[in-house]
Order: sequence, then structure tokens, then C-alpha cells
Amino acid sequence: MGYHPGMADIPAPPWRKARKSSPPRTVLSRDLIVSAGLRIVDAEGVDALSMRRVAQELGTGPASLYAHVENKEELLDLIYDEVMGEIRVPEPEPGRWLEQIREVVLEATRVFGAHADIARVGLANIPTTPNALRIAESQLRIMIAGGVPPKIASLMVDRLALYVCADAFEGSLYYLRQRGSGKELEEFLEEVFGQIGDFYRALPADRFPTLVAHVDDLVAADDRERFEFGLDLMLRGLASYAAEAGSAPPVSGSPTSKD
Repeated sequence: MGYHPGMADIPAPPWRKARKSSPPRTVLSRDLIVSAGLRIVDAEGVDALSMRRVAQELGTGPASLYAHVENKEELLDLIYDEVMGEIRVPEPEPGRWLEQIREVVLEATRVFGAHADIARVGLANIPTTPNALRIAESQLRIMIAGGVPPKIASLMVDRLALYVCADAFEGSLYYLRQRGSGKELEEFLEEVFGQIGDFYRALPADRFPTLVAHVDDLVAADDRERFEFGLDLMLRGLASYAAEAGSAPPVSGSPTSKD
């Protein structure tokens, strides 16, 4: 039969069963899968991620994901690289190379801190994905432009990545514990470190006289101060290698400056 104008308006005969219309399936892509995975990680952490869970998020079956992503491990690498894409890196300025490295590290810490415990994926992980390579390339260029010997700069890229990921992962553990407590983060941390302070003060002073005497110093600094202290220690050591290699002294305002 050919098409007859107006037939679209005619209802189906009552003896025919109406067919249920189903919503169109989502057209999958790797980017869509990664975005869904990141939403799960941000909301619940890395342990909540699975191929089945991502498939549910996208309204499809797990098998359909494997045409785009090999397995959960590859998906985690892709999600981690997606997060690293948020980290901004500058063009090298030899006169402020040390300050630039510091800025990149603090920027990475800020980004990881906004994405649950994704930083744990960076542990025991060599840069091979586009954004991981982009950041490693930038750090290496900045340090070499500042006079750091290439071997030292290469070692520092690795150590900085470990420091950032380990610190961010530790912070995420506190965050997950805080979320389970039902308390605001500041209130939770004050309670935790208050209890630690009380514990140290209650230690037998004859066995631990130095710890008991310096409890306030031990628990005084917040996470930011502790992180920057460790970072500046590393950067001072890095600057010494550049100085030994004959580069110009660090500019005013850098962690190694005495001005």
C-alpha cells in the first residue's frame, strides 16, 4: 500500500495492541563514558566505579562499553587524565622558574582536591596519557630553562608527582571520613585534631617529654601549611642543584630567597 494523507491521525484499531515506544538509546562514545565515570568518582569515590555502574548511569549494558574502553583500569586512566586536563601549565620564564614550578604544583593540588580520591590513580602510574605527558613536559621544560640539570629535573618530575598524589589522596581519606560523620569539614577536622592533641597531652611525660612539651606545635598547622612546608623544602633542594650548575640565583619572593 502507498501512503495516504491523513492516516497518521487515525487511531489504531482496538483489536491491535499498542506498541510501547522506548526512548532512543544513548549513542556511546569514549568521552561520554569518561564523563559518566568521573561523575561517579566525584560523588562516591574510586571504589564505587565499575563498568556495570557506568553502564547503568548511561542507560545501557556493560558489554556496550567495551567497544570504547578495554576495562576498568583503562577507564580509570582516562578519568585521571581528564582531571589532569584541568591543570593549567605556563610557558617557561627562566627568571621565575622556581615560582612557576610551585604554581603548577599548587594548581595540581587544587584540582585533585576537587575530585574525591582520583589522585590515588596517579600512584605507581607512569605518565603515558596526553595530559599527564603535557604536565610532565611543562615541568621539565621549566626546570631545564631555569638551569636545573636534566637528570635532576627528570627525578624531580617524578618526586613532585608522588608528593602531590600522596598528599591529595590522604586529604581524600579525611574527606570520606568527614562525609560519613555528617559534620562539616572544618568541624570534623577540629574534632579529630583536638582529640589527637588531647591524646598527646595525656602521654606519660617521663617517657615522651618532648612530644608532651610540644603538642601545640605538633597539631597547630593546617593541611595547606603542612603541604607548602614540604613543597618548599623540596624546591629549596632543587634550587641548590641549579645554583651548583651555575644558573642565576632565584628571584625575590621564591622559596629559597632570603629577601
